[in-house]
Amino acid sequence: MKNRTKSFLKLLSFIGALTVIGIFVNQTGLRGYLDPERLQTWVQGFGVLGPLIYVGVFMTAPSLFLPGLPITVAGGVIFGPIWGTVYASIGSTLGAGLAFLISRYFARQQISNLLGPKFQAVDKGVEEKGWVYVAITRLIPIFPYNLLNYAFGLTRIKFFEYLLTSWLCMLPATAAYVIFSSSLLEIVKGKISKELLFGLILLALVTIIPMVYRKRAQR
Repeated sequence: MKNRTKSFLKLLSFIGALTVIGIFVNQTGLRGYLDPERLQTWVQGFGVLGPLIYVGVFMTAPSLFLPGLPITVAGGVIFGPIWGTVYASIGSTLGAGLAFLISRYFARQQISNLLGPKFQAVDKGVEEKGWVYVAITRLIPIFPYNLLNYAFGLTRIKFFEYLLTSWLCMLPATAAYVIFSSSLLEIVKGKISKELLFGLILLALVTIIPMVYRKRAQR
C-alpha cells in the first residue's frame, strides 16, 4: 500500500508541478516567448549538433547521479513526441550502459563500497533470474535508477543483455513522459492536444501496471 501511494504521489507531483509552471508562465506573460515551432526551429539551426548535445548530456547524467526526468521532459519540449522519444531513449540507454561499464571495469571497488548491502539484493536477483531481474527493476523501480546502473555492473550479467533489456523496459516510461511533455507549451497557450491525452494515459499505465504486478507478486 505504501509503494502504491508513493507511485501515485510521484505522478501527481509531476503533473502538479508542470501545471503550476504553466499557470505561472501564462500569468506572467512569458507564454509569448514559448512558441513550440520557434523553439524547435532554433534547435534545428544547430543541425545534427543539437541532438548530439542532448544525447551526450543524457548519457553522462546517470554517471554523475543527475536526475534524468528533467532531461526527458526537455526532449519532448524541444524535439517533439517522436524524435524526443528516440533521442531520450538513446541517451538514457547509453547512460545506463556507461555507468555499467564504469562500475565493471574502472571503479569496481569504489562502487561496491558505495552500494554496501544493497548490492547483495541485486546480485542475488541476477543470479536467480538473469535478464528478467533487470526487466523487473526497470519496470518496477525498486532501487534508485542511477545506483542500479552501477550495481548491475558488479553482477555477472552480460553487457549487451543488460543494455538491450534496459532499453526495451525503459522505453514505455520514456515515451510516456516525452509524449506528455511535448504538449506542455500548448498547455501554456490554453490548448489541449491529443499528445497530452495520450501522454496522460501512458503515464497512468506505466504507473499502475507495475504496482499491480508487484501486488500480485507479493501474494
